[in-house]
Amino acid sequence: MEVLFKVIRQQKNSSPVVQTYLLQVEPGNTILDCLNRIKWEQDGTLAFRKNCRNTICGSCAMRINGRSALACKENVGSEIARLQQLALLKNSANNIPEITIAPLGNMPVIKDLVVDMSNFWNNLEAIAPYVSSAARQVPEREFLQTPQQRSRLDQTGNCIMCGACFSECNAFEVNPDFVGPHALAKAYRMVEDSRDSETETRLEKYNEGTKGVWGCTRCLYCNSVCPMDVAPLDQITKIKQEILDRKQKSDSRSIRHRKVLIELVKEGGWIDERQFGLQVVGNYFKDLRGLLGIVPLGLRMVARGKFPLSFEPSEGAGQVRSLIEAVQKEEVGIRD
Repeated sequence: MEVLFKVIRQQKNSSPVVQTYLLQVEPGNTILDCLNRIKWEQDGTLAFRKNCRNTICGSCAMRINGRSALACKENVGSEIARLQQLALLKNSANNIPEITIAPLGNMPVIKDLVVDMSNFWNNLEAIAPYVSSAARQVPEREFLQTPQQRSRLDQTGNCIMCGACFSECNAFEVNPDFVGPHALAKAYRMVEDSRDSETETRLEKYNEGTKGVWGCTRCLYCNSVCPMDVAPLDQITKIKQEILDRKQKSDSRSIRHRKVLIELVKEGGWIDERQFGLQVVGNYFKDLRGLLGIVPLGLRMVARGKFPLSFEPSEGAGQVRSLIEAVQKEEVGIRD
């Protein structure tokens, strides 16, 4: 079958251009196979990263038809089928299917599909991704773990640092201080590691403003593109829970936001917006600056009839409450 590959090419500090390459391919050919053929047979100047070709090293991550993925994992047939299912398949003038290849996002382009991953690695370094045993007595041979303790590290240990999640991270795009889903997924590995002696210090660091876990917008893109099922958002959520277990509502707005939301839903089945703003932003009338900050919004809502003057609990409030309490009890049991 013939496929038209549209490659987004770019030199450093220059505008991107689209270059097309027509290939005769088999459905089972990977995107990396096709890029290799373009480079070997049509254009030796095309630049991209590759190494293992077996979804182990993460080198060949790039955007394939708008989503970050490994070029060695995705093949032509499955990619065309995915686009057809989503009704996104584009054809050229000769009715030839098109596949668009672009560099990863959130990282400056060096050349073509090669990006500068300095921020990616610097943000990983910022969370201190190494087990610390400084506060523990060094054993005669090694720090031992039970099979159960080790199994808790399996999912995060699968991360190959390909950069796909970082490429799709909306939070980093609007907030460069956010360390990124890859770093926080690795951070949870340190928190969960029974050999580490810096858990409390780590949690305080991951709790800082919007640099750490509270900077995540929970868009789920990181989970959807991760080729190794690390589920970075799930790991971020686990860190949040560890922090929430140690903090009070008065400690920060981020903590109040989570705790108040759960309390209001337990109480009424859904959120009472009147109480939510006052308790979270206004800190129960203790934060005058916060209260004054939401007054303009409140007045606009009242003027447009969008401010609820009363609150009616959900008919299923009792069922919602029992579900939340059951989940909370289960979480306590898992942690214990």
